[in-house]
Amino acid sequence: MIHFFDFFSSKNSTFHSLPPEISEERRPWRNFLLTLFLLILATALSFLYFNISQNSANVALLYILALVLIARGTDGYFWGIFASLIGVVCVNFLFTYPYMALNFTLAGYPVTFLGMLAISFITSASTTYTKRQMQMLAERERLLVEAEKEKMRANLLRAISHDLRTPLTSIIGSGSSYLENGAFLNEGQKKELVRQIYEDSNWLLNMVENLLSVTRIQDGATNVNKSYESVEEVVAEAVLRLKKRLPDARIKVQVPEELIMLPMDAILIEQVLINLLENAVLHSKSQLPISCFVVRENDFVIFHVRDYGIGIAQERLQTIFDGTPYTGNTSADSSRGMGIGLSICKTIITAHKGQIGVSPCKQGTDFYFSLPDDTGHGEESNAKDIKFH
Repeated sequence: MIHFFDFFSSKNSTFHSLPPEISEERRPWRNFLLTLFLLILATALSFLYFNISQNSANVALLYILALVLIARGTDGYFWGIFASLIGVVCVNFLFTYPYMALNFTLAGYPVTFLGMLAISFITSASTTYTKRQMQMLAERERLLVEAEKEKMRANLLRAISHDLRTPLTSIIGSGSSYLENGAFLNEGQKKELVRQIYEDSNWLLNMVENLLSVTRIQDGATNVNKSYESVEEVVAEAVLRLKKRLPDARIKVQVPEELIMLPMDAILIEQVLINLLENAVLHSKSQLPISCFVVRENDFVIFHVRDYGIGIAQERLQTIFDGTPYTGNTSADSSRGMGIGLSICKTIITAHKGQIGVSPCKQGTDFYFSLPDDTGHGEESNAKDIKFH
């Protein structure tokens, strides 16, 4: 189980930045090459301008522009000050009479030098301050993300311990009763114990499939292997897989008449639909069929799973996707919680750049999630039913 949670750790991510020591080693070379490139570019442009206009009055402006870019693009103050010195010398040596000779006694020379030096200091100082502020904001954002991941890991651990313990306890209890009291049980009681073991075993198998599905997501929740898949086929496959596990489940499916192809990991999205449908079947206590329908709105395709049962407590709705075990009595079966499955659903949908939510209805509950639609067809279309036999 520890390996599963390692997927949420940035240390094991394939897509991470260079180590700090390597990055620090490359910074001086980057600063030097950027400074050299911009000074050479400024000199070349100055020669071009001087040869065309035969006027060196505005040459200093080209070096000042290069100086501003160097001060903004490099670290600290050194490279900006160094570039200002080189710029003053180049203006004096290359573009001031007598050409190709240094003359520090020219009128206005100190003003030009001090002006470029001041520009270097001001630009470097403002850039350094801005960079530090951005680094602080990035670090704060990183810490917030890490805190959120840590909270998710803790909630998932609690949910796993809760959702594993209760079905296993039920299986052990039923098996023990069968072994110890088998001679005193009638055929109906024996079948009931076997049925309980079968259902709890299926529940544990579904939980393992949920945990394995998350291992397809790299770097916590940022990367999935997407390919264009038919929405109708994904929904149909999810319902068929669920009906193999729960053959008596009644599900009414509606999808748009037009063919919708979305970039997704089909296996993961099917797992999300299976989780939502199974929760609706097992926990809603509804005598009416579960509704699963898909609509297209603007740049998103929205999947809905609607039940017409007892609903969910308001206080539970606020934490239903974070994996927190719930001890209330709104569930149909206390041995089978919803926490871990819905938490994994959120992880999968977030990895697809979508959103997931839940809305209480006058009768029952509506779970929904959206996936980005990059096909450019945002208009609504007529719906059709899918029949399952």
